[in-house]
Amino acid sequence: MNDKVLVTGAAGFIGYHLCKRLLDEGKSVSGIDNLNDYYDVKLKEDRLSQLTIHSNFMFHKLELTDRANIAKVFEDGFDTVVNLAAQAGVRYSLINPYSYVDTNITGFLNILEGCKNTSVKHLVFASSSSVYGANTLMPFSVTQNVDHPVSLYAATKKSNELMAHVYSSLYSLPTTGLRFFTVYGPWGRPDMALFLFTKAIIERNPIKVFNFGNMNRDFTYIDDIIEGVIRVMGKVPEPSPAWSGENPDPSISYAPYKLYNIGNNKPIKLLDFIEIIEELLNKKAVKDFLPLQPGDVSSTYANIDALTQSFDFKPQTPIREGIKNFIDWYANYYGVNL
Repeated sequence: MNDKVLVTGAAGFIGYHLCKRLLDEGKSVSGIDNLNDYYDVKLKEDRLSQLTIHSNFMFHKLELTDRANIAKVFEDGFDTVVNLAAQAGVRYSLINPYSYVDTNITGFLNILEGCKNTSVKHLVFASSSSVYGANTLMPFSVTQNVDHPVSLYAATKKSNELMAHVYSSLYSLPTTGLRFFTVYGPWGRPDMALFLFTKAIIERNPIKVFNFGNMNRDFTYIDDIIEGVIRVMGKVPEPSPAWSGENPDPSISYAPYKLYNIGNNKPIKLLDFIEIIEELLNKKAVKDFLPLQPGDVSSTYANIDALTQSFDFKPQTPIREGIKNFIDWYANYYGVNL
């Protein structure tokens, strides 16, 4: 992998961890983030403060929709670009749909143009397990058709995959899309289940348990996600001779384009997940059982065959270990005595 990297969403959960890993490895990293208030800005600023101490890190506070200034950032010249910036969250897309189109589609177009115009060697971009939408054949495979999204967020992520393919096809821009499955761990997002549950249980507030607890999630620990991203960054996709227009496989192409799932490949029942949190906190949760939320799905489960075959890698962190690491971080960060 080459040494000059641009990471968008650098103050976000995954972006921060990726930048930290790259900086620790001696890479030159530029980061873009708009530090928006979708969740606690202080958390983003505290992540960022651990990156800005590195002399080989340059930060740009920018909106991805700022076409002119994004183009200026690209003038620095990058070997690899990792696009992690996005308006995240399935449920919020029902409340503020325009922010998803602005950041995830218009913003991504500006990244694609920047990569094309400066001959970036590899664009790695975050997709999401949410693209599987109404699919029920488990485990979800990158070879499946994903034309039935159930949230606008999922539709924008599917759009990213399509847009990237166009640039790979027209301009031979190597692009790799990564469908992340429910990422969790230290410095995680406050709108995600583990953070919400931990905070509520500590504060003795009820937790919302959707679909009356009949949920399965392929929770994937942050270090496993980052290891997967690093490995993918180092392998530029090539056109696949196996691709056929008569029987098109969505995960490969005649162009330099590839898709991978990065998931734990071991889904866990939501109620079992909550039980582990309760045990580690030594507190019982007060559960408010609710129906399935619009835009949500009841189960996710990643087929990671393509990832394993290409990189001899699969996530390994046991769920209990990962949850404990998060709780330890949470207690330390917020000054909670457990």
